Amino acid sequence: MKKKNLDPTGLTNYRPISKLPFISKILEKVVLKQLQAFLDANGINEKFQSGLKPRHSTETALLRVFNDLLLTVDSGYSMVLVLLDLTAAFDTVNHNILLSRLEHVGLKGTVLTWFKSYLSERSFSVAMGQHSSASAPIYCGVPQGSVLGPALFSLYMLPLGLIFRKYNISFHCYADDIQIYSPLKSDVSASLQPLFNCLHEVKIWLSHHFLTLNKNKTELIVFDSHTPPDQLADALGPLASHLSLTVRNLGVFLDGSFKLEKQVSPVVKNSFYQLRQISKAKPFLPLKDLEKLIHAFITSRLDYCNSLCSGLQHSSLYRLQLIQNAAARLLTGTRIYEHITPILAKLHWLPVKYRIDFKILLFTFKILNNLAPSYLSELLHLYNPNRTLRSSNHRLLAQPRSRMKSRGDRAFASVAPRLWNNLPVHIRTAESIQSFKSCLKTYLFTLAFDSD
Repeated sequence: MKKKNLDPTGLTNYRPISKLPFISKILEKVVLKQLQAFLDANGINEKFQSGLKPRHSTETALLRVFNDLLLTVDSGYSMVLVLLDLTAAFDTVNHNILLSRLEHVGLKGTVLTWFKSYLSERSFSVAMGQHSSASAPIYCGVPQGSVLGPALFSLYMLPLGLIFRKYNISFHCYADDIQIYSPLKSDVSASLQPLFNCLHEVKIWLSHHFLTLNKNKTELIVFDSHTPPDQLADALGPLASHLSLTVRNLGVFLDGSFKLEKQVSPVVKNSFYQLRQISKAKPFLPLKDLEKLIHAFITSRLDYCNSLCSGLQHSSLYRLQLIQNAAARLLTGTRIYEHITPILAKLHWLPVKYRIDFKILLFTFKILNNLAPSYLSELLHLYNPNRTLRSSNHRLLAQPRSRMKSRGDRAFASVAPRLWNNLPVHIRTAESIQSFKSCLKTYLFTLAFDSD
């Protein structure tokens, strides 16, 4: 089953399981390292594909998309985001097309023969309970759970980026999850036409490559829409049935007003549920193990994609802070009426607001030290004054202008320079990521607790 809560009688709710020998995964890692080096050296990788690539993650992908959405809306336009999902994408990859793609990017001779051997002579069977079918050969797909599978799928999908660029449509992919977004100007119908044309060509390309869009999982949302709902629905035409007020994008719920309330609520609900479960195990766990459990089930939820939460409404941040407070009380046995700030300080837990700043500043340091995706690096620029100043070598960032505090000021391209430039010089000029993290936590800890 893909998920435990799905209908077990629906065959589409099952996914194949690959039985891959341990030694084969070791070999695949060796091949992937060489393949990745070749792709990087020749600039073959798709810049806006973040699926299972070094220094890329769902958070870096969402941070770039969220930044673009905020800046476009801040400039006065609405923004439409379409989320596309492919049906069994990894299982329908055509081997001949894939091998042709590998050859096209420069893999030939013995290397190409090895990949052909890697894909061939695989088989599958169907098992239900104690019964199983005879084995049958597999003529398509990349093995689920394999080390090389995601990289090969990304190469298979490489030409798709050319279609998006042809119509000047912004996009971002994470494996087979595709996000495309475009501004809506005063003439909504005219603004949507390139998007319609792009989607039409994408569907044709996918069909020619044995891939199918999952219409049931296609979602569309409009940010800061200035168009009446009826008029917007007419302009969207067949896409209107996919229009939602909230969409789930790579594990984060986005809403048209950027408030992220639908994201905060599940985090609060699930975290308090986990805290109740952890409290039952508390009598049987040493203090250190209890803290590890809290970080695994609670802190990880608070930290997931928290870089999107900069500038969030105070009420939403307060709800998230209540989770951390409750976790600290559970760990230390602090009563509900006792002041929590000294407890957080004693545990060396940065409050939620400062954890958000920490994540953004960590991304900023990685960008300035070539440890981040290029699509984030291009958002930040070093400050170059017109004349030589004493601060010229202090690694300050240029601060872009924005119109709205709740929109442009929340974009990564705006908030990162603002936070970075306020750091002491010795932190901005740290020589290693370890020393930067240590100094940054000390600095934020001082801001969080010494002012109380």
